[in-house]
Amino acid sequence: MELRSVEELMDLLYACRGTRDHPGRGRPPVDLHEHALRTAALLRRGRPADKELQVAGLVQPVGELLWPGDPAGRAGRTADAVRALLGERVSRLLRARPGRGVPVDDDVLALRRAAEEGRTAGFDAGVLEDWRTVLELLAARNSRLGAVD
Repeated sequence: MELRSVEELMDLLYACRGTRDHPGRGRPPVDLHEHALRTAALLRRGRPADKELQVAGLVQPVGELLWPGDPAGRAGRTADAVRALLGERVSRLLRARPGRGVPVDDDVLALRRAAEEGRTAGFDAGVLEDWRTVLELLAARNSRLGAVD
């Protein structure tokens, strides 16, 4: 599966509303939509200039919705699904998993910390529509970069 438009991605993110994850390890499930917004908002606070990192936090839960029975392969499949639309860096951030043989850098660690904190953080993270412009800008930039290759 490959996401081809921001509208398609937004539809999937909206579809996450009311869907609970299956975290295991004694952690309570969270609403995927709210978790996406909180994770992205935390990354925006910590790294306000890094839109790709913020978007990686926002779109990460899409994999849980699309491939609920495949926790081991979900990160890679999500990364592949968004690569054409959002670019190589967002894809790499989604694919990287500490302890899975993939190089982990500060950005990956920041994403994982925000995702973990976003599970329990209790603040208003805004609405999904607030992210549309950022998604459109990244998609447009990636489209231009892809046309050059």
